[in-house]
Amino acid sequence: MLICFFLIKSNLIFSQTNQGLIEKSVWGVQVGFPGFWVHNESRISEKFALRSEAGLDMGFWGSDFYDNTGFLLTPVITIEPRFYYNIYKRGEQRKWTKSNSANFITLKTSYHPDWFVLSNQKDFSVLQDLSVIPTWGMRRSIGKSNFNYETGMGIGYRYIFAKSAGYLANESKVAANLHLRIGYTF
Repeated sequence: MLICFFLIKSNLIFSQTNQGLIEKSVWGVQVGFPGFWVHNESRISEKFALRSEAGLDMGFWGSDFYDNTGFLLTPVITIEPRFYYNIYKRGEQRKWTKSNSANFITLKTSYHPDWFVLSNQKDFSVLQDLSVIPTWGMRRSIGKSNFNYETGMGIGYRYIFAKSAGYLANESKVAANLHLRIGYTF
């Protein structure tokens, strides 16, 4: 009987405290394809979180028509409500859910302002744009550490504010979100 008591007690001590629940607030950093970001996820309800993110998106270009290849880093601000649809199931199966390790569906809304551009080309600027992209993704912790990986993909809408840069008309385009990131949560 005493052995059973200690086994149950040790299982409770070493189990996760948020079994199958979205965490109240998660702060983290991520690097990946393409760029790096700082983010916060705040719980809205048992399965919904609001993610806010600021970072630098990266871009590359080059071809036979240009003398050299180029790269840029430009700021991005993102807000996305996330629905973690399988976090309860993962918790019931005693899988790790720390830092909201679960599958999610989101409406990723990103804005690229024309504040500054870091590039290997002189006098380079970007056009401001706003994108709204329905995205499916997943985040998993690496082991039982604060390190994690995240991947996602989706297709949506992008509006480019070209008039603000002197063009005749603004543009609307199809946009894709494909990301693969490695991160650390605090």
